[in-house]
Amino acid sequence: MSWNPLLDPRIPIGDSVDAIETVIVPRARDLGGFEVRRALPSAKRQMVGPFIFFDQFGPVEFLSGQGIDVRPHPHIGLATVTYLFAGRLHHRDSLGSDQWITPGAVNWMSAGHGITHSERTDGPVRESGQTLSGVQIWVALPQALEDGLPSFDHVPSAEQPLLEAEGKKVRLVLGDAWGARTPLDLPSEMFMADAALEPRAALPLPDNHEDRAVYVLSGVVEVAGQRFEPGRLLIFRPGDQVALRAGEAGARILLLGGATLEGPRYIWWNFVASSKDRIEAAKEAWRAGDWTHGRFQLPPGDDAEFIPAPPR
Repeated sequence: MSWNPLLDPRIPIGDSVDAIETVIVPRARDLGGFEVRRALPSAKRQMVGPFIFFDQFGPVEFLSGQGIDVRPHPHIGLATVTYLFAGRLHHRDSLGSDQWITPGAVNWMSAGHGITHSERTDGPVRESGQTLSGVQIWVALPQALEDGLPSFDHVPSAEQPLLEAEGKKVRLVLGDAWGARTPLDLPSEMFMADAALEPRAALPLPDNHEDRAVYVLSGVVEVAGQRFEPGRLLIFRPGDQVALRAGEAGARILLLGGATLEGPRYIWWNFVASSKDRIEAAKEAWRAGDWTHGRFQLPPGDDAEFIPAPPR
């Protein structure tokens, strides 16, 4: 897609615009062999639109024989989004999905009532080694879909809208923004975009979503006269027309947001729900370990081990 007039940043950028509601500095967590930076949930904010969990990982270099082994584990009440900037990950789930994730593609797994999945770097990828980086994101499902059937979708990068204007290239990963829409059917209103900005290029935030946030991946961005380094999640006030500008070396950012849900969510381990009773029921179902007749099954082809539930 060529130049899009909706990417034209003819809206306020100057010091008079104080549109940033919250700035979140992610906390680092060691997951055994690699570090993640967690921006959501935080003490300042649980969700941005329906987005309730945001981890950035890498770049981490795995030598030959090394890699990630996220063993089979369960989810309820959410959809996972795995999006890579570099490297490859092997996804398997209890629906029988078996998919390699590559940079720019989207894995969307909706847990509904319950699903189990694993993500690994195995096979030839593990043998040769690789550099891996990306984000793992959770989207809380609306109450009407929390007990629905699980599903899995994979959207290659070639099928996602690519918007280009003066000094900026924006891949729309989820939802609709700037007049474009992705092919993936989503459970609620949301958007997510991956934007590369040349030095001093300006990009307006989409104005058709209630909640909007920007995560700085690299470079520096300027908003309302303030400069923000990588590893900052900027959450903006609803309704304000705002543009941000890349610094002298350019920037890469993720933009995300959407409509707020009907209410807050409870989070325990890998479970998200609108009620504590749903969480408790899922805990007991996973601890029961009835992979044949129970609520959860293990992924075909990756059922020799699993992550146990945390202690009571």
